[in-house]
Amino acid sequence: MKIGNIKLKNKVIIAPLAGYTNQAYRMIMKEAGAALTYTEMISCKGLIYSSENTWDLTEIVDSEHPVSLQLFGGEVADLVKAAILIDEKTNCDIIDINMGCPVKKVLKAHSGSYLLQYVDLIEEMVSSVVKAVKKPVTVKIRAGINHQKINAIEVAKAIERAGASAIAIHGRTQSDLYRGNVNLDFIKMVKENVNIPVIGNGDIKTIKEALYMLEYTKCDAIMIGRGSLGNPWFIKNLVSCLEGSNEFFEPTKDDRINMIIKHYQLLKDLKGDYIALLEMRSISGFYLKGIPGAKEYRQLLVNAKTEDEFFKILERLRKN
Repeated sequence: MKIGNIKLKNKVIIAPLAGYTNQAYRMIMKEAGAALTYTEMISCKGLIYSSENTWDLTEIVDSEHPVSLQLFGGEVADLVKAAILIDEKTNCDIIDINMGCPVKKVLKAHSGSYLLQYVDLIEEMVSSVVKAVKKPVTVKIRAGINHQKINAIEVAKAIERAGASAIAIHGRTQSDLYRGNVNLDFIKMVKENVNIPVIGNGDIKTIKEALYMLEYTKCDAIMIGRGSLGNPWFIKNLVSCLEGSNEFFEPTKDDRINMIIKHYQLLKDLKGDYIALLEMRSISGFYLKGIPGAKEYRQLLVNAKTEDEFFKILERLRKN
């Protein structure tokens, strides 16, 4: 599969996840075999007004490529300005526009899935960005505002006309948030109505679910978000399965603890020990899923005040 001039080695893509898909996380997922990763969602206005915290989100290390940098904004001019900055000042491979986020804060900024009700504006936004940059441009959408206003086909066709290189679609509406089950028919109908690559997204937590989405919707690739959290072995096993292997790796408790330590060290090298500790408090619990006593140790790790305390808790878990 190719997105513009970027060739992907397989069909497994890691979704953008605010607060999680930083450099360290992307490096772990890339090492597990993912073909493409995304940055966290990045504010156009933050880039335009030179917010240091926003620009920090654009940093990419060489081992990560290819990487897609995801922008969100509610005005054509802002999207174009931010995309040009990204095109010229970062080493990302793809520029993605978020038109699918259902979170209130994003909707209030007239961004994300708020835009789905304005098909002409979507086409203008995407076309303007495509014309302004050299990198391939993609768009992430949902099926519509709600189940009375499903317009994914209309939106997808507008995005294709505008010159986008691929579309990712989450199989829920804005009003669904993350409730209920993903509707694969939404992904299927987009795939059947456009000629550019379509990436399916939503509720992929097992190899069976991944294979079924690919088979049922005929999408070109699958995007995994929450199902990848703390579980690089799932990504590794899925890639192996798609390559025809029947050998799957089942991580032990030690494997999970060692991966937490690796993740911490990557974060520490990139951001320093203070930020590493803060960020690992939230993600370490995902790595512990399935381990006896996980709930207790998750709470202990969340409350760890120092690096030394954090590692002592992990060693206590290892010996338990």
